[in-house]
Amino acid sequence: MQILMRLAKLDMTEDSLEDVSNFPVIVEALKCLCNIVFNSAIAQKLSLELNLAAMLCNLLKKCKDQQFVDDIKCFDLRLLFLLSLLHTEIRSQLHHELQGLQVLTQALESSFSIRWTDKYKAAEEHDGSPLSLQETDCAIEALKALFNVTLDSWNVHSENESHQFRYMAAILRHCLLTVGPTEDKTEELHSNAINLLSNIPVSCLDVLINPSTQEETVLKYNGMNMDAIQVLLDFMEKRIDKGSSYREGLTPVLSLLTECCRAHRNIRKFIKAQVLPPLRDVSNRPEVGTTVRNKLVRLMTHVDLGVKQIAAEFLFVLCKERVDNLLKYTGYGNAAGLLAARGLLAGGRGDHWYSDDEDTDTEEYKSAKPNINLITGHVEEPMPNPMDEMTEEQKEYEAMKLVNMFDKLSRDEVIKPMGVRPDGTMTPLEETICQYQTNEQDSSDSD
Repeated sequence: MQILMRLAKLDMTEDSLEDVSNFPVIVEALKCLCNIVFNSAIAQKLSLELNLAAMLCNLLKKCKDQQFVDDIKCFDLRLLFLLSLLHTEIRSQLHHELQGLQVLTQALESSFSIRWTDKYKAAEEHDGSPLSLQETDCAIEALKALFNVTLDSWNVHSENESHQFRYMAAILRHCLLTVGPTEDKTEELHSNAINLLSNIPVSCLDVLINPSTQEETVLKYNGMNMDAIQVLLDFMEKRIDKGSSYREGLTPVLSLLTECCRAHRNIRKFIKAQVLPPLRDVSNRPEVGTTVRNKLVRLMTHVDLGVKQIAAEFLFVLCKERVDNLLKYTGYGNAAGLLAARGLLAGGRGDHWYSDDEDTDTEEYKSAKPNINLITGHVEEPMPNPMDEMTEEQKEYEAMKLVNMFDKLSRDEVIKPMGVRPDGTMTPLEETICQYQTNEQDSSDSD
């Protein structure tokens, strides 16, 4: 490892890379170090003893603004990513001792050649020229390394940290509006940017919607530029349409959008207009169709518990955590899992506070509302009553048959009848009946 580190020019005494003529040797030495560190636990431990992370940060500073060393920069970043992934102490060292956050952020910024027009605001390039493959790879490696270094950054403790994270979020906004050389590379770039955005404290994500001063910007809401938020929504829908790997591919962007909506009113209102527009046609079930709402409602009953929960939580936050609003858009059957988990089966709203502005229903929805089936969330055709042509004896026989069937299932513990407490949580039916009888006795008058 020491031989390879010398060949990679990782010693601290080297002043500059300009005098080095054999750049391929440096690149190959860094590649070898990447392979060794990835495959050897001993090498990972030695990396801390040899202070490899500090040397890599120093080499990264030398690569700044030198386009002819992009290969060196790319594999330097990849090695930093592997070290921060496989050794938690190196992750802490990068964050607290080596100013790794600043070094990696600068490396990320240099990959995009950003031109700043204001604090936390980058100039938007309208020529649409994509990044080169080398620039895209460097940016992806920097994003992955930054993700590891910022894993425990939920709380901002100082003004300097707040500035650092806002600055990073502004770079990531530019990243979301940038395209790579191919569609797959663009998706990989945006995916890693979204992962990193999930680590940034949500209070610092307001820079994603800087005030819009450009007339050519189409996506405005309350004077805010919503281009980056639209990219997130498009990315989410594309991942839903893939139909696989939801936990790895979809939950990060859904989680990010949920937190943004919970903390920033303008983002929530813009996304709700896209995802949950005012209801007009309620003839179909909420999960039937090709709109974003239909796709998300289908995920509310997904077999993967994590996917199901985050999709339901996202829609719940868009409804300002009001049960009646959620049921209007999803139906009680689709929302039952979330409501049971949150103890809201009896109605009410969640714990977070939202603005008091009310949703306005369309005339079509108001006229159809009395006929909507609350369980399925749509208007159903009236079904003939099978008991209309039965005699009283037949009705009594069918009722007792049903009671016996439920009794057998209950005794065999195939099913367990449940009831709902006044606070909205579920409880065994026997407990609910006993509580009801107790309340009746307490409220009755006695001689």
